[in-house]
Amino acid sequence: MNGAVEHIATDQPPDDTRARDLDYAWQPGNQVELLENGEAYFPKVFEALRQARQEILLETFILFEDKVGHELHGILIKAAQRGVKVVVSLDGFGCGELSPGFLGELAQAGVTVQMFDPAPKTLGFRTNWFRRLHRKIVVVDATVGFIGGINFSADHLADFGPEAKQDYAVQVIGPAVADLHHFALAQSGRPVRTRRGWRRQQRPAWATEEGDGLVRLIYRDNLQHRSDIEEAYLHALRHARQRVVIANAYFFPGYRLLRELRNAARRGVQVQLIMQGQPDVLLAKLAARMLYDYLLKEGVVIHEYCQRPLHGKVALVDEAWSTVGSSNLDPLSLSLNLEANVLIHDRGFNQQLFERLEDLSRNHCKTMPENRTPRGWLWRVTVGFVVFHVLRYFPAWTGWLPAHKPRLKPFVHDRSQDHEPSPHG
Repeated sequence: MNGAVEHIATDQPPDDTRARDLDYAWQPGNQVELLENGEAYFPKVFEALRQARQEILLETFILFEDKVGHELHGILIKAAQRGVKVVVSLDGFGCGELSPGFLGELAQAGVTVQMFDPAPKTLGFRTNWFRRLHRKIVVVDATVGFIGGINFSADHLADFGPEAKQDYAVQVIGPAVADLHHFALAQSGRPVRTRRGWRRQQRPAWATEEGDGLVRLIYRDNLQHRSDIEEAYLHALRHARQRVVIANAYFFPGYRLLRELRNAARRGVQVQLIMQGQPDVLLAKLAARMLYDYLLKEGVVIHEYCQRPLHGKVALVDEAWSTVGSSNLDPLSLSLNLEANVLIHDRGFNQQLFERLEDLSRNHCKTMPENRTPRGWLWRVTVGFVVFHVLRYFPAWTGWLPAHKPRLKPFVHDRSQDHEPSPHG
């Protein structure tokens, strides 16, 4: 970052300390809408942003200067110009290539833009690979919220071509939006008050009340909430009785989660995993395949989605429990990144998500065959063992690498560069 934008350090604590004491309860009475891919997500979000009257809070891992990014750019500028308070938090790795002109126009319009762990390249390489701001959250006027795995980039639209991503998010309207708003404020460094109805949760994050329309915000940080998302998955798997469907782009969880998947299948639960068959990162597919033998031999059904890259992070258990968010089931998401998911207890939503995933697995996936004596099985077991245990200790090793104490840094517009327009229009 240079030219129109100057980073300024602040005395604020690291971003992942902002929510160290925030535990959110299950909130009843919500309307939750599944948004599949950019075709459903972007129109909903952009319309909400255009209707904003008081405040926009937006966090994203990736924002590109393409047709989606430029549309968002224009909407945010117009919102700020009509007096809406706009706070945008971007990841320094995922958004590190944004041009000074693009960012400067936002700042000049009055948008507060913050970069999580910005870092210049060293010898042409990035050093801020780890502990990234991977959340995707939008809250408008504290009345409507969006959360999921979809970034603001054109590769979430089908017309991008064969590399377009398959992904999911949700729109939430109801009491749970107050929690999303409270959390987003805290993470952005804005002043927050203990809102009415908020309380420190005494029951486990995954325990639910009766009824539908229940939503609970959970998240992963690098302090007191390191394993909340993983624990929610584990609890749901332990209590599964009928079906489990997990669609996750980057699948290489720890042994505990693998064991619960195996145990669920052993007691007769229909366990289906939907993985990448056409990966955007080849290593992700190779790593996941190291686990197939362990799961297939216990009755877990594994599908590989082959139409285009899978980017989803969704799951459902039985007829009511679901989760949608930003967290993959790999070492980065489960041990390093800042992530956020919502847990949803709603039969209608669960059924809709199940139908969409069932269509995906039936019509656009190949099912991996079980073969107890596959060719090269000894090699795969050996390599799988080594890779699994290397990645098991990978999160601790990354603490030795550069940029291991990331901060959320605001930046200000350098008005001496006002004459430089954005190179992308």
